[in-house]
Amino acid sequence: MQWSQTGLGPEGADAYGGNGARIRLETGELLHLLSPKALVAFRGAPTLREDRFMDLKGMYRKRRLIRSDLSGPSEFLLSLPAGYHLKTLQLEDGMDLLFDIRSVLFYEEGVSMKSVLLKVKNMLITRDFVKMKFNGSGALGILSRGPLFEMRLDPDSPVFVDARCLVAYPENARIDLCVYGNHLASQHMNYQWELRGSGMVLLQTGTTEAELAAEYPNDGLVKRVLREVIPFGGVFIK
Repeated sequence: MQWSQTGLGPEGADAYGGNGARIRLETGELLHLLSPKALVAFRGAPTLREDRFMDLKGMYRKRRLIRSDLSGPSEFLLSLPAGYHLKTLQLEDGMDLLFDIRSVLFYEEGVSMKSVLLKVKNMLITRDFVKMKFNGSGALGILSRGPLFEMRLDPDSPVFVDARCLVAYPENARIDLCVYGNHLASQHMNYQWELRGSGMVLLQTGTTEAELAAEYPNDGLVKRVLREVIPFGGVFIK
C-alpha cells in the first residue's frame, strides 16, 4: 500500500489542514475502510469495491452499519475532517494498543479487530466501557487532530497526558486520573491521565479553534492577570 496526504495549492496539504489522502493498492492488497462516505474518488474495476455489514459491536462503536473492502490494483482519494491528519501505523504482532474506534479510518488485510471490555477502574477514568484492539501485522490508518506523536512509557516514571489528546495506550498500562504541578497549575489544566507501564502511547497535538479562543481571549493583560490571581476571577471579571 502506498499513500500520501494531499491538498490543492502551492503549499500542499498542510495549508488545507491535511484534509485529503490518496491511497494506491497493488494486486493482492486489501484494505477495510470503516467510513465509506470518506471515499471521494475510486480508480479501478468496480468489482474491487465490496461493501459489507459490520458486526454488531462494530456498528455500536463506530456508529456505522457498513464498511468498504477495497482491493488492488486500485487508487482512491479519501476526504478527512477539517484540521485532521492521517497517519499509517504499522502494526506488529505483540502490540497491545487500545483505540477509540472513531480514531481508526482503515486497516489492512492481515489485521483483525476486536472489542476489549475495560476494567471497572479504567471505565470510571476514561468514561468508556469498551476500546478496540487490533491484532496481526499490517497498517492502521489513524485520524488525529493535528500531527500524531509517539511517547514511550516507563514502569516507574509516570507520563501525564491531557485526556483529550490520548489516541491509544497499551492495554496493560496503569492509569490514574490526576492533575499535577503546583496549586495554580492544577487549577488551570484539563484532567490528566497518569500512565505507567511499557510500550508507547499515541498523542494528537492539534488544538481546535474553540480551545485556542479560550486559551488566548481577546482581552488586555491586566484583565487576564486578575482572572488568574483573584478567587473566582473567571466568574466575576468578564
